[in-house]
Amino acid sequence: MSDTTSRESNQPEPVVDDLDAYKRTGLKVRNFPQSPGVYLFKDSAGRVIYIGKATNLRSRAGSYFLKAAIEDARTAYWIHEVCDADFIECESEVDALLVESRLIKDIQPRHNKIQKDDKTFPYLVVTTREDYPRVEVTRDPPSKNAKLFGPFTSAGALNGAITVLQRIFKFRTCSLDIQADDEKWKWYRPCLLASIQQCTAPCNLQISPDEYAKDIKRLKLVLDGQKTKLLRDMKTEMKEASEQLQFEKAARLRDEIHLLETLDRRGNLEDHAQPEVFFTDPKKGLAGLKKALGLEETPRTIEGVDIAHLGGTETVASLVQFIDGLPFKPGYRRYKIRTVDGVDDFRSIHEVVARRFKRLTEQGDLFPDLLLIDGGKGQLSAAVAAFRELDISPPQMLSIAKKEELLYRPGDPEPIKLSKHSYALRLLQYVRDESHRFAQHYHHMLRRKRTLDE
Repeated sequence: MSDTTSRESNQPEPVVDDLDAYKRTGLKVRNFPQSPGVYLFKDSAGRVIYIGKATNLRSRAGSYFLKAAIEDARTAYWIHEVCDADFIECESEVDALLVESRLIKDIQPRHNKIQKDDKTFPYLVVTTREDYPRVEVTRDPPSKNAKLFGPFTSAGALNGAITVLQRIFKFRTCSLDIQADDEKWKWYRPCLLASIQQCTAPCNLQISPDEYAKDIKRLKLVLDGQKTKLLRDMKTEMKEASEQLQFEKAARLRDEIHLLETLDRRGNLEDHAQPEVFFTDPKKGLAGLKKALGLEETPRTIEGVDIAHLGGTETVASLVQFIDGLPFKPGYRRYKIRTVDGVDDFRSIHEVVARRFKRLTEQGDLFPDLLLIDGGKGQLSAAVAAFRELDISPPQMLSIAKKEELLYRPGDPEPIKLSKHSYALRLLQYVRDESHRFAQHYHHMLRRKRTLDE
């Protein structure tokens, strides 16, 4: 038990099968490393009854030996069986996530019951009968033509892991049916992921099926827990490429090796999770947007803009970026408003939209499929004016008004009102609230800096 709990003499002892073994286990986990990994709880017969992953093994496993765990309905019914604990140290959160999934699948601990439910928890799927295999997350795994990994315990952590791994292996996550021998793909315009070097753009035939297959093979090795072997092979391949004067290939391998070796320093995987209050299914949200807005194609990239200020001081703007219905943190941008005095959200929206899309135009970068403005008709009109003054054709645009969650589109006299239960609205709310959070965060940073300077 923790020091805090043991000092509270007036608190009743936990009702456990073997109190001494429970206490000994609590002391044991205090010596677990403070690193990522997987912890395993065992009963009096030495059987593993629960498996979990952790960013900090000592802290996470130790939390089960506090008073809160004994009283929490999620753990109270089985915590009394714990008589021993063990751990497997991992190099990163990604590795811990994958190890946890494999162990639960192999051991099937009785208190990880929900993780056995194939219809409830997500799988990572790599298709097998395509020239350029896709990587995707699904709760309804196919029975053929795919390699499955999972089930996983956290959809948010899994999506975060895919984002990290995609930066290394640059696989595609789209649903395009790409044929390597079809010349039409040479004229297909790749999506934003290609522009930010997170996809090798097989949709534009910028990579051969054989080279793409090598990246997928490396991804599978990581997912199968063979990262050490993969790194060894990649270092050998990099050396051979350098000796053969294939410096571009050697440099690419060097960068991939560095990213693999630093997976544990690439942030919190749960940063990519969706807030549970929304229960948003990204695919259903995007499909709903296509239908509600009458679009020809399902939008893949959404950008959201919001303004934050306090009494007209330190006015800032945020721009958040979502890809395939999930936040893409490397695409986030912050802006200090330069040309507006006092409180004027309309002019502030005008400035940030003008700056953002003038830059994209000058650099020849892709526009998002949908631009979402936080506000009503006035804010939307300010954004429209920015495009008009720059003589730039805008992407699809929407604004979302907070009170009744009405959607406004340029040129439409009447707003769109979606059901409050619709996946499309929930996705837009997610984008809007994330842009608001990011703007407020930046605003508070500037205020703190100003206060400290004073």
